[in-house]
Amino acid sequence: MSNAPTPVPAPTPPRRPLGGVAVGLALVLLATLIGVVAQRTASDGGTQLASAAAGVAATGETTTVAVTAEGMRYHPNKITVPPGNRLIIEFTNKDERRHDLVLATGVKTDSVGVGQTVRLDAGVIGTTVEGWCSLPGHRQSGMTLTITTTGNPTSTDTTGHGNHTATPSTETPRIDAMATPDAGFTARDATAPATPAARVHRLELRVQEVVSEVAPGVRQKLWTFNGTSPGPILRGKIGDVFEITLINDGSLDHGIDFHAGALAPDEPMRPIDPGQRLVYRFTATKAGIWMYHCSTMPMLHHIGNGMYGAVIIDPPNLPAVDHEYVLIQSELYLGADGESGDLAKMQAEQPDAVVFNGYVAQYVHRPLTARTGDRVRIWVLNAGPNRISAFHIVGAHFDTVYQEGQWQLRPSDPGAAQVLDISPASGGFVETVFPEAGNYPFVNHVMVDAERGAKGIFQVE
Repeated sequence: MSNAPTPVPAPTPPRRPLGGVAVGLALVLLATLIGVVAQRTASDGGTQLASAAAGVAATGETTTVAVTAEGMRYHPNKITVPPGNRLIIEFTNKDERRHDLVLATGVKTDSVGVGQTVRLDAGVIGTTVEGWCSLPGHRQSGMTLTITTTGNPTSTDTTGHGNHTATPSTETPRIDAMATPDAGFTARDATAPATPAARVHRLELRVQEVVSEVAPGVRQKLWTFNGTSPGPILRGKIGDVFEITLINDGSLDHGIDFHAGALAPDEPMRPIDPGQRLVYRFTATKAGIWMYHCSTMPMLHHIGNGMYGAVIIDPPNLPAVDHEYVLIQSELYLGADGESGDLAKMQAEQPDAVVFNGYVAQYVHRPLTARTGDRVRIWVLNAGPNRISAFHIVGAHFDTVYQEGQWQLRPSDPGAAQVLDISPASGGFVETVFPEAGNYPFVNHVMVDAERGAKGIFQVE
């Protein structure tokens, strides 16, 4: 399927220090005045100066604590140190994805792979110091720890950066769901792919980080499969074999989960590091439109930032129709312009937009087409990650409804449906025959979401 506009690969940003030069010099001067210089000679290749002494005299003693990362948490997540002791953290990553450990004083580890251990010199501890994982979404998901001293329950953030789960930045762009795209805008082709004759389907899915326009004048850095959000739409029949090679060209660990396959997730859905690849093989045993998505925690962040797509497995003896479209509903949670989505908004269920096929109201400006008397089939998948969908076409009845693997209505039945209601990760299709020429709006009938951008038009001639 074609997409618009063409995503542009995001440049790799330079690594930014946690504190300014002046702050670093002030900390060194303070440490010198009290006779304490906390120097980290790290096994991850860096040397960094910092102090959490806060005026306390150094005891000359050292406290060493083993900290592991597992299950998106630090164990332990609270470390108590006698005031004036130097703290050494032996940090081991036992999780299935990469992590680091950043302290509010500015010292940090590099990103640590699975099974690796690094040594972090936290310096002399004289006050409460907060720590967290700086990989996208990990801090907001609960990867934090606190270092405190005996008898000192007070928590102080010495960086001035504050809590990253706070109110989103004022730099976040604003979406106008009524805005008109540029004249050269091309909507994503919603035409469903034809069912291949082959019974074995091989495809490479590359994880790519791209900056794309998601609404007129609004760009976001999306995590994608093959550079688009939604990713490619796959199609086959019951009994077909799918062999998917996932290649991680991104900067974070990612995985993939195909709902169309039924198999133990331990190996095929595991996250892989940048530069790695994984082969995911499954047999389609049941019909329907199935979601696939990134399987890496926090999944809310990875799905909400663009990592999803669809697999259509045709019901047996599926009749031919005149037009066949695919609409995937999802939500946008904007970060700053050109940056990744805001996990805090996702957790609060506060979307900036709800869209079909990745762009706000694109089919209002570039309508889908049909002719009077044509039978039109619309596959609908709700990728979420949070909002329900109530798909409705104004002025049309659905004489055919297929929902979550079951026929609800067929053309020979006397009744009809007005909506296809689907929760996140579910889907189906509806069919209609437009009675006369005109413009037929389609919406998510959760009206607040229609007004957020989940709308379009069928232009019938």
